[in-house]
Amino acid sequence: MAPGYALTVCHVLGLLLLTVTATEDFDWTKTEKGAFYYGTFPTGFSWGAGGSAYQTEGAWDRDGKGMSIWDAFAHKKGKIFFNDTGDSSCEGYYKVKDDIALIKDMKLNHYRFSISWPRILPNGLKSHHINEKGIQYYDDLINQLLENKITPIVTLYHWDLPQVLEDKYGGWQNASMVGYFNDFANLCFGRFGNRVKYWITFNNPWSAAVEGYETGEHAPGKKLRGTGAYIAAHNMIKAHAKVWHTYDTQWRSKQKGLVGISLLADWGEPVDITNQKDTEAAERYVQFSLGWFATPIFNGDYPQVMKDYIGRKSAQQGLGVSRLPTFTSQEKSHIRGTCDFLGIGHFTTRYITQKNFPSSRGSSVFTDRDLAELVDPRWPDPGSEWLYAVPWGFRRLLNFVKTQYGNPMIYVTENGVSEKTTCTDLCDEWRMQYFREYINEMLKAIKDGVDVKGYTAWSLLDKFEWDEGFSERFGLYYVDFRSKDKLRYPKASVQYYKRIISSNGFPNQREVESWKRKATETCSSSNQLLAADPLTSHMEMVTEIVVPTVCTLCILLSAIFLMFLLRGRL
Repeated sequence: MAPGYALTVCHVLGLLLLTVTATEDFDWTKTEKGAFYYGTFPTGFSWGAGGSAYQTEGAWDRDGKGMSIWDAFAHKKGKIFFNDTGDSSCEGYYKVKDDIALIKDMKLNHYRFSISWPRILPNGLKSHHINEKGIQYYDDLINQLLENKITPIVTLYHWDLPQVLEDKYGGWQNASMVGYFNDFANLCFGRFGNRVKYWITFNNPWSAAVEGYETGEHAPGKKLRGTGAYIAAHNMIKAHAKVWHTYDTQWRSKQKGLVGISLLADWGEPVDITNQKDTEAAERYVQFSLGWFATPIFNGDYPQVMKDYIGRKSAQQGLGVSRLPTFTSQEKSHIRGTCDFLGIGHFTTRYITQKNFPSSRGSSVFTDRDLAELVDPRWPDPGSEWLYAVPWGFRRLLNFVKTQYGNPMIYVTENGVSEKTTCTDLCDEWRMQYFREYINEMLKAIKDGVDVKGYTAWSLLDKFEWDEGFSERFGLYYVDFRSKDKLRYPKASVQYYKRIISSNGFPNQREVESWKRKATETCSSSNQLLAADPLTSHMEMVTEIVVPTVCTLCILLSAIFLMFLLRGRL
């Protein structure tokens, strides 16, 4: 069956089907994709937004901070779009009060941020030197959040490994990182744990392993095809477990906190729901991403399908052992159950079909799966080339987690959409629509019985987007990266998200339908920008007005500039 025909059949049937692990209490074939559900979230549901150290802080070499692998990687020409770096980014290091004021104005319950390992341990090792100025920065951030009744959710590793550990040991290719990361985490528990009650060990270790050590798209830029990602992930899983046990034995009784992990997971939907190979391929797609990390943490070992596929391909390539490392019996027991809550980062969905990749074509994480990813051209894609808005996949994913892992406590730790345009329109209708539909699918999942406790919009601010630099924007707040002070301006989605929060969901159709109109009324670019800073000079003000306004204005200015050029030639 041709992929295009299979997609058409799926749309005509209008059937929703989980892969082979569907449960009896959630019938996918009787649920319509487009039905909007009006209702509210449970009392006490936590609403938040987030960011990460390297993406927002700036101050890359200030106050004793050491170099991270992302500092080194971004400084290499050609690695980042337009050769952007996070050297200054949003200057969040200097704007704690300002950003907390934005968070407070939105009436968020929590704010998720990460601690930069090299900012507090410049050489990576606790035994060498503790940077007290770095400690003080995070002390101030945490204290000011709590003073404003905002709960800090703190990530220990959001990809910024100290460069010295990469240089000296090979980073996450080396098992010694397990102990060094535990020392760093233990320091954080000791200094901040009396106030921080929600800890995340790793953010999206899939990307850190695959894009850092397999494809080389991210720091540290290694291209160890077929092995690098598996080894890095293996060490990250062991590091997560060690940190969880450290907290459990040394700190939990005193601090009463929780330790979890944040895993990125796209949903995989079979191209042809009547084809067993496609449903198995869709299951495999999820297991090779979410299951790669979640299954060891909940069950003690890698998904059987990963062990089978990678083991078979390794044997076909003449290798004596599988390229997927193995856990000892002791390690399995140590890793199993090391999750007080599961953080889920989710953005998009793919259609999946079976596709065989002969072992003779070489080895990689992607060819090991024997599948192909497809998208529906009708899916909206306003920003990142990988991010299509497919809200119905979110509900399926959350129910999959419920079924696979015994309905764990879930916090949605990342969910949002970007834009990738020359100019930014503060009236971000696509983001409002994305939040409306994705948050509604999360509400449906809660009604299905999924134990979701909180939601984190990604992200609070526009920020450095890794290899894409500043060319993509996920923020609720527009950041003018050209201005000296990195001024922030609210997009319409700020008002829209605030209304979801104040209503704790979607109370009724009439009210919800008015939110978009009311939010759009607040995003008059010129009025907001002119009122932003009355002390700004005339020339700076022109820049502030022009940069964030709608794309039609940019086109007009370009046309005027072109006209002058043409006149100069005549």
